[in-house]
Amino acid sequence: MSNNQVAQQDASRRYQNARRKVFFDDLFSLVRGRAPELLSFDSVQVALQAWQQVEKREPETIPLKKIIGSVGRYRDFTREFLPREAISAARWSAVDAALHSPLGLPPIEVYQVGDAYFVRDGNHRVSVARANGLHDIEAYVTRIETPVSIDVSTRPQDLLLKAEQANFLRRTHLEELRPEPDVEVTEIGSYDELLQHIEVHRYYLGLEQQREIPWDEAVASWYDHVYLPVAAAIWASTILEHFPGRTAADLYLWVCRHREDLASAGGELPSPVATVADLTDDLNGPAGRVAQSVKRAFGAKSKTADLTAEAAELTRQEQTIQAAKTPPQ
Repeated sequence: MSNNQVAQQDASRRYQNARRKVFFDDLFSLVRGRAPELLSFDSVQVALQAWQQVEKREPETIPLKKIIGSVGRYRDFTREFLPREAISAARWSAVDAALHSPLGLPPIEVYQVGDAYFVRDGNHRVSVARANGLHDIEAYVTRIETPVSIDVSTRPQDLLLKAEQANFLRRTHLEELRPEPDVEVTEIGSYDELLQHIEVHRYYLGLEQQREIPWDEAVASWYDHVYLPVAAAIWASTILEHFPGRTAADLYLWVCRHREDLASAGGELPSPVATVADLTDDLNGPAGRVAQSVKRAFGAKSKTADLTAEAAELTRQEQTIQAAKTPPQ
């Protein structure tokens, strides 16, 4: 038997093993829930409105595990790039045999979005490389600019939230106004709610200062005087330990929605930072019932928007104090 025939037999065996693994993965997914799928690059690009491209002319080595999608063949392979029934056994085996030949395989072509890659050309080569236990592959990389993070944990169902995040960053220019802002939420619709907070804050600032407040100024003021003090109190506390998977921005929105509910009967409305402190004490207390109440109420929408009005008043007070300290020219 020639070396070529041996290579073809080995390639055919690896293909059959890969198809068998797909069968059992699909079977187990009936018990564990739907198995992760490859992402469609077109869906990601449209969702994130990511069009700007930076192409590299020289191939580079990229991790196979970071390839999580494809331009056109995302339904033909599993998330681990195992071949589904649509993939020809003859073609897959031929690519496998070529991998073991003296010439090897040419680099693939990929798009890079964040920390993940999408196959533009070379889906079979990726599948064969993973089936052979390789960890890296040579690729021509075209980087797609986007402010939103994409990585190996991103799933198709995450794209709607990613799209909202991209829209929020485009609308606010927050990354330009405040580099590396930590404003990330985990619920659909929350970014639109944050935009509403900024609009309300802009309105109250305009009333207070008797002028039209530019949008960028309102965004920066909201971040500095409304969001950041509450987020800082959350980060300084242990409250996030009670809500795995949630973020400071999630808790910020919850505090804004429920400060009236958290106020003592007949008492004054607590400040946002005081609300965080009181809530932390309650969560760390022996009863533990408050944590369950917070979790059940997490999705409720706001009744009032007085947090932004209070922030405008705080900003006015700060400006008054500063003006008093400044000697006349």
